Amino acid sequence: MKSVKRKVEVCLSPSVFPEFRNDDAIVVVVDILRATSAIITAFIHGAKKIIPVATLDEAKVYKEKGYMVAAERDGIVRDFADFGNSPYNFQKEVIQDKEIVYSTTNGTNCITMARNSYRVLIGGYLNLDAVGDYVKTEAHDLVILCAGWKNKFNLEDTLFAGALAESVLQDDNYFTICDSAHAAIDLWNMARQNIMKYIDKAAQRHRLKEKGLDDVLEYCHTMNVTRIIPVLKENYLTKIDDFTDNDR
Repeated sequence: MKSVKRKVEVCLSPSVFPEFRNDDAIVVVVDILRATSAIITAFIHGAKKIIPVATLDEAKVYKEKGYMVAAERDGIVRDFADFGNSPYNFQKEVIQDKEIVYSTTNGTNCITMARNSYRVLIGGYLNLDAVGDYVKTEAHDLVILCAGWKNKFNLEDTLFAGALAESVLQDDNYFTICDSAHAAIDLWNMARQNIMKYIDKAAQRHRLKEKGLDDVLEYCHTMNVTRIIPVLKENYLTKIDDFTDNDR
C-alpha cells in the first residue's frame, strides 16, 4: 500500500495561524530570541515542568499561589516575576526539579494558540536535529509556527523555520507546496554560511542590544546542543528526553 505523503508548512506570524490550523499536524513553535531557546535550556538544566501562559494576569495568579514565575514584555522583566526570559536565567541551581510559569511577549502565546494540534513541540537551533528526526518518525503533517514580533514577520524565526523545513523535506515522505516554506528555505540558504552576520539585520537583535540583553545571541544560534525536545501535555511543557530515531 502506497504511503500518504505529509505536507510541510511554515506560518510566518501567529496572526495568520488560523489559516494554517490543522489539528492533525505536529506544530513546532519557534521563538529563537528568546523564548523557545530559554525553554529548551530550562529542560537541559533539569526543569520539571514549564507552564506557558499567554497573559501577565495569569502569571500573577500563579505567583500568588507560590509558583516560580518567568515573565517579560518587550524584553523587560515584570516586577512580580522571579526572572525574565534570557536562557541564562534558567541555570541548574535555580530551576532544577522546579515547575516554572512562563509568559513572554510572543512565544508563550503561540504555544497556547497551537494547543489543540496533534502535538506541540518547542524548537530552536539548540535541538534542531532532534526535532527534525522526531517529526520524521511521525505520520503527521508539520506546521512550523514562527512567533514573530507582535504578530509581525521576523527574520530569526523564519531562518530557523527554513532550516527545519529543509531537514524534514529530505525525507521522501514529506512535501511542500507552501510558498512561505519555500521562502524560509531560500532565506536559510542565504544565511546559513554566516548566521551571525545575517542575523545582524534582525530588528529583535537591535531591540535586545539597546536593552543590553544581546549577550545570548550566539548561544541562541548554537546548533544541536541537546536531543531534548520540550512537548506540550495538557497545559504544561515536559520533555522528550534524549530522543533517538527508535523512539516513538
